[in-house]
Amino acid sequence: MMKFRFRRQGADPQREKLKQELFAFNKTVEHGFPNQPSALAFDPELRIMAIGTRSGAVKIYGTPGVEFTGLHPDTATITQIHFLPGQGRLLTLLDDSSLHLWEIVHHSGCAHLEEVLSFQLPSRPGFDSASGLPGLTRITVVLLVTAGDMAALGTEGSSVFFLDVPTLTLLEGQTLGPDEVLRSVPDDYRCGKSLGPVESLQGHLRDPTKILIGYSRGLLVIWNQAAQCADRVFLGNQLESLCWERSGSTLVSSHSDGSYAVWSVDAGGSLATQPTVATMPYGPFPCKAINKILWRNCESGDHFIIFSGGMPRASYGDRHCVSVLRAETLVTLDFTSRIIDFFTVHSTRPEDEFDEPQALAVLLEEELVVLDLQTPGWPSVPGPYLAPLHSSAITCSAHVANVPAKLWARIVSAGEQQSPQPASSTLRWPITGGRNLAQEPSQRGLLLTGHEDGTVRFWDASGVALRPLYKLSTAGLFQTDCEHADSLAQATEDDWPPFRKVGCFDPYSDDPRLGVQKVVLCKYTARMVVAGTAGQVLVLELSDTPSEKTVSVSSVDLLQDREGFTWKGHERLSPCTGPLPWPAGFQPRVLVQCLPPAAVTAVTLHAEWSLVAFGTSHGFGLFDYQRKTPVLARCTLHPNDSLAMEGPLSRVKSLKKSLRQSFRRIRKSRVSGKKRAANANSKLQEANAQLAEQACPHDVEMTPVQRRIEPRSADDSLSGVVRCLYFADTFLRDAVHHGPTMWAGTNSGSVFAYALEVPTAAAGGEKQPERAVEAVLGKEVQLMHRAPVVAIAVLDGRGRPLPEPYEASRDLAQAPDMQGGHAVLIASEEQFKVFTLPKVSAKTKFKLTAHEGCRVRKVALATFASVACEDYAETCLACLTNLGDVHVFSVPGLRPQVHYPCIRKEDISGIASCVLTRHGQGEGKGSQGFYLISPSEFERFSLSARNITEPLCSLDVSWPQDSAHASHRLRESPKLSQANGTPGIILAPQSHDGSPDPICSKRSDIQELPEAMLSPMSVDSATSADTTLDTTGDVTVEDVKDFLGKARTIQLPATLLGAGTNGPWPLHVGPTCPARVWAWYLAELWGGLRAVLPMGSWPPPRPGATGRGQLGLPAHTTSHSTHHPSQLPL
Repeated sequence: MMKFRFRRQGADPQREKLKQELFAFNKTVEHGFPNQPSALAFDPELRIMAIGTRSGAVKIYGTPGVEFTGLHPDTATITQIHFLPGQGRLLTLLDDSSLHLWEIVHHSGCAHLEEVLSFQLPSRPGFDSASGLPGLTRITVVLLVTAGDMAALGTEGSSVFFLDVPTLTLLEGQTLGPDEVLRSVPDDYRCGKSLGPVESLQGHLRDPTKILIGYSRGLLVIWNQAAQCADRVFLGNQLESLCWERSGSTLVSSHSDGSYAVWSVDAGGSLATQPTVATMPYGPFPCKAINKILWRNCESGDHFIIFSGGMPRASYGDRHCVSVLRAETLVTLDFTSRIIDFFTVHSTRPEDEFDEPQALAVLLEEELVVLDLQTPGWPSVPGPYLAPLHSSAITCSAHVANVPAKLWARIVSAGEQQSPQPASSTLRWPITGGRNLAQEPSQRGLLLTGHEDGTVRFWDASGVALRPLYKLSTAGLFQTDCEHADSLAQATEDDWPPFRKVGCFDPYSDDPRLGVQKVVLCKYTARMVVAGTAGQVLVLELSDTPSEKTVSVSSVDLLQDREGFTWKGHERLSPCTGPLPWPAGFQPRVLVQCLPPAAVTAVTLHAEWSLVAFGTSHGFGLFDYQRKTPVLARCTLHPNDSLAMEGPLSRVKSLKKSLRQSFRRIRKSRVSGKKRAANANSKLQEANAQLAEQACPHDVEMTPVQRRIEPRSADDSLSGVVRCLYFADTFLRDAVHHGPTMWAGTNSGSVFAYALEVPTAAAGGEKQPERAVEAVLGKEVQLMHRAPVVAIAVLDGRGRPLPEPYEASRDLAQAPDMQGGHAVLIASEEQFKVFTLPKVSAKTKFKLTAHEGCRVRKVALATFASVACEDYAETCLACLTNLGDVHVFSVPGLRPQVHYPCIRKEDISGIASCVLTRHGQGEGKGSQGFYLISPSEFERFSLSARNITEPLCSLDVSWPQDSAHASHRLRESPKLSQANGTPGIILAPQSHDGSPDPICSKRSDIQELPEAMLSPMSVDSATSADTTLDTTGDVTVEDVKDFLGKARTIQLPATLLGAGTNGPWPLHVGPTCPARVWAWYLAELWGGLRAVLPMGSWPPPRPGATGRGQLGLPAHTTSHSTHHPSQLPL
């Protein structure tokens, strides 16, 4: 007989509403350095910088907190970016020769980056026969001229085309072909050869009609666009780059042979064959090409020459260098990654006579470096963001929320002492455009990242900008080859070229055993635990002053002299002996060495009890760092766990055993498959399914079918790996007495619970020296399905997780309920299960793998606060699965609440790197998460509807006073993303002096429309002049719904509409009505009225007046619409 289990009828609407107030998934911001950058641009007027990537992403940065992100629809490499100065617009060129116009638009008081127009050049001859244009080829260079209204496009076919930027249309009759240029050069130079691709286009700062064109064969032409002729012609070598000096009297060219030449524009006739200066900086031996060169003059009379490349091929051809030359001073900046582009921050006002460069910004493939050019020595300027997270490969990460202000100040102070700035340096971060509208966070958050080189970096994760605070290095405690490498580097400093190491990206590790595997920080005692690849566990304390001390070293044997096991992996790290100097910051106090020296897989710290627990693939241990003595060591190895003895760096793994295990799995799967096939009756199953469909009502939700999960084998490899460790003050021995406990979960589904005897602290805060910590095994649980235990947490009598150490004793959190019965939540890869304490009997469970077909990877208990009610909050369990989905369950009932797709299931590294936080940032509660979307970027997401950290910023732009441009932008404005809310575009206008309009700043959500768009006269005049104003293609159903939802209704009287109409017609007027909706609405209104009124009867005569009607509409027009007013979509 079949049995059915039914749930309650339908979903509870009250609960569904509460879920919307508690949970919401948002990917908010990307922290770190853009992956694979390919282009760079800087707007000197708005002081903002743009970086393009190979994946087609555009990222704009201003002052800390000001960030804009856009993504091209097609995945293509961005080769060039050009700002329209002061307008908040930029032009991007992709490797498929397509041009895209972007704008920073404002709506709902905040700014967003939107793509406005795109243009693809024809790629074959005769594409447009009407225009008579020659065949267009790939675009090699772009130059914005005449205040950004026109762009010159250089191509591989030696032609230069001119483009109208506001409309992205080619200007006919202004194309400069190679034939016109060749008429200005000597006959012997032509020789029947082409000029080669256009390598560079430069504009004259004082005369916009002159353009400097450089061809790859070495021909340089100053082209007069007004006169359509060449003013000057220069003949040089194979060209790489050009730069025009500010006054226009001098130009400098760089070449493929590693040389650069200076040409005088005013001297001589129209043809120049010899430069005034030609030099090879790193000659005379063959050198690599100088890819880019800049010339910047100074008021002192000298000038800067900055160029990339040009290094001797044989000796330093593999170096990535930028050379800075001023007078007799030459510095060769040596970077560790490829140079993408660079620019200088200098004066660009036409009235200024000198450039006076302030800073040099160099974009590398792995980092951004800014140098202060006003301070002697040209020191680096620390950046408030865009720091390379992957300066050494990230191996682990952790998040600490609500950091106390005192600890925060101490960490910041230690970081400032690590990288002191020169006293003479006054330059701050030069990219300061925009305004950050986000409120200052009331609480601080730390993101800790462990790295392959043994360092731990502290990042300010309180807001949008991920700011580096402090770097802890553990390599100084061990004997490595670092000193030898440093001595070699010092020995070559006096050689030529004068190299200077710049940047912090260092992908190479001196010793892989230094890699950090786990990091734990106690924010109340400023104690920290760092565990590494070679079994080293460091306990550190924060100190405000440098010191010299000897670190205590202890060893813990996790095998407990078990016979038959031999460690075949790497050796342990050798600690340095004697007193060692330590700078201000976290200083090591105790070093605990696990034996065998396998990588640490789990670690936890209880600062109130002065205990640290750690686990490896062999077992787990407990150490009292106050008395510096081991407390417990437990081996978790299975007799068949010989693979755990080989370690991750071993090269002697048994091939025979791997093959034997593979064949055993295949054999087992075949046997189990045959048994299932023999026992299954397909006809009976079909009949049962039909019967279930007939018997089950359609409005009743049935329990989903559970997948059959076979228990894992006990002899699987690495079954003894310790996955999680946990401290709790709970009931373990009986239901009356509670005390300290330690819990450990393994890869084979085993859970060990130890009761601890911790001596009471003395009056001075230290433990009584005569007593030691004792550990007694209280419970041992073996999960039937043997899935790895991911997390363990104890719940108090109210079903809430226990507070962290010192939170309850210092009144920083609500004290746990010690009267009711406690429970322990054990989260494995396949299910969640709650056991009562101290009996350890099953209370409730949820089989995630059986229901959803996925496995748990990350778990966190988080408190979610309601958006509607500030006092209401719920504690829930958030987990990330191997499919990249995030699930939220109630605690302790384990009822599914919501689930969201978060990470692509193919992104294994992103899932493995995810960190789920227990508390949200600031006063709002709710879990957040970080995961790596690339080796250098963290994606931040939020699960709370109340707590969201995202960019909220604005940018003051100045539009050119041209009605044609404004009307075109309104006609062609793009459909805004649904994620950005209301589709109304609200720009932040400026007053005559360039400052933001105070009225518009206060009411940025009110749409101000041009008078031409609101006047029916202008609407009709535009249509009568055969200028299409039909914008219905840009108005979507979502636009109209949003417009109607926020509109107010005005009834137009029947006398206004005239005879023949169906009475008063409602006109909707909304504060957020987009301009394109207004234009479409009025055009449809006028067309509908003309369709229903007889010729000559409009306008209706106003009482006591003659001539033009109330709306001022013309009497004779040609209608473009035949809709009746009552049939209009609005």
